[in-house]
Amino acid sequence: MKLLVLSDTHLPARARDLPGPVWAAVDAADVVIHAGDWVSEAALDALEARAARLVGVYGNNDGEALRARLPEVARADLDGVRVAVVHETGSSKGRERRCSLAFPDVDVLVFGHSHIPWDSTTASGLRLLNPGSPTDRRRRPTHTYMTADATDGTLTAVTLHHL
Repeated sequence: MKLLVLSDTHLPARARDLPGPVWAAVDAADVVIHAGDWVSEAALDALEARAARLVGVYGNNDGEALRARLPEVARADLDGVRVAVVHETGSSKGRERRCSLAFPDVDVLVFGHSHIPWDSTTASGLRLLNPGSPTDRRRRPTHTYMTADATDGTLTAVTLHHL
C-alpha cells in the first residue's frame, strides 16, 4: 500500500495550489494522510476528489467548517499498520515519551504543526512522522512531504521528498 503523508498545506494562504510533484504523489498513492492546517475547504475538497482514500484531521488554523468535517484525531489500519494522525504533539522536548504514552495502541503517529520534518522511533517502538510542509517551509531550506509503503503490518520505504 503506497502512502502519501502531508501536513500544513495552508491553501490558499501560503500557495494557490499544491506543487505538481505532490499532485503526482496523490495520484500514485493508495492512501493520502493529511495532518491538518488545510486552511480552506477547497483544499480538502480537492484532495477528497483526487485521492483514492484520504485520512485527515483538522489543525489549529482550520476554521469551524473544516472542524465540522474532520476529526481532531484520526485512526486507520493500513495493511496491518496501525496509524494515528494528529496535528499537534507539543514541544519537541519530551515528544517521544509523551506520544508513546498518549498512543500506546498504534505503530505510527503522523503529526504536523511545526513545518519541520521529523522521523524517529520511540523506545516503545512508536514511529513518529512529520512530513513538514509542501507549501510553507518556514525556517527550512526546502518544502517537503513524505511517502511510505505499508505492507503486512510493516511500514517501509519512508522517504522525505524535497521540493
